[in-house]
Amino acid sequence: MSCRVCPRACSVDRTGGKLGYCRTGSAARVASANLHFGEEPPISGFLGSGTIFFSWCNLTCVHCQNFPISQLGHGKEMTREELAGNMIDLQERGAHNINLVTPSHCTPQVMDALDMALKKGLKIPVVWNSSGYESVNTLKLLEGMVDIYMPDLKYSDDRNAKMLSDADDYWRVATMALKEMKRQVGDLQLDSAGLAKRGLLVRHLVLPGDLSGTQKVLKWISEELGTGTAVSLMSQYFPANKAHDVPGMDRKLDPGEYLTAVHWLKEYHLEQGWIQDEMLQGGA
Repeated sequence: MSCRVCPRACSVDRTGGKLGYCRTGSAARVASANLHFGEEPPISGFLGSGTIFFSWCNLTCVHCQNFPISQLGHGKEMTREELAGNMIDLQERGAHNINLVTPSHCTPQVMDALDMALKKGLKIPVVWNSSGYESVNTLKLLEGMVDIYMPDLKYSDDRNAKMLSDADDYWRVATMALKEMKRQVGDLQLDSAGLAKRGLLVRHLVLPGDLSGTQKVLKWISEELGTGTAVSLMSQYFPANKAHDVPGMDRKLDPGEYLTAVHWLKEYHLEQGWIQDEMLQGGA
């Protein structure tokens, strides 16, 4: 079987023991499955998000804050039955949703597990929490299974995407993927308690020296996805993993840089979403 699950299209036979870029075989590797309270308010809510962290990734970001999971593969292999059991367990523990983190390279395994979990009574929303580096053809297979898409839109400059994440086609691939996500689920919808039930929530991490190309990212979201798109503008960058070796990435984000990004957010009328007020207060 030739794997073309993600945009890398490695074409290896993962069912036959061959490993491609993501280093994942026929079984998904999972680092943890637990309640998580560090997501955006409509995702974490007051009881927590039922978060399942998948090991490995189809990107190798030099600044990844979870690099022991994404690049060193910390975790253990799980059968589809075990994955489904974790989903049901998290629901029984009160999770507001099932939050699949970095699941793209494990799409076939996740789809099987979701099918099993739905038959066992899974009722809470399913969140697809990804890097945005997705195959549109693969995303189409998820239609009707995923309720909330929560992708990153990391970079607007492919040269920086290559340097920082080894993906020289990131902008084209991610923008096409986000359009497909929006087509499937629309804008973010909240219930009466302020919890996310369905829709698209785009995350963007502002990087030092504007290596993320934030203005172009926000302008594209406004013009192509619409001003009603929920955007989480993140400021928590710090030089993790190999970032100290990359010029310009060896420092934290300056408050003034984040303030400029917030101005762009307002300029493009992206008023749905979240900014990190403590960063603005620190720069005041």
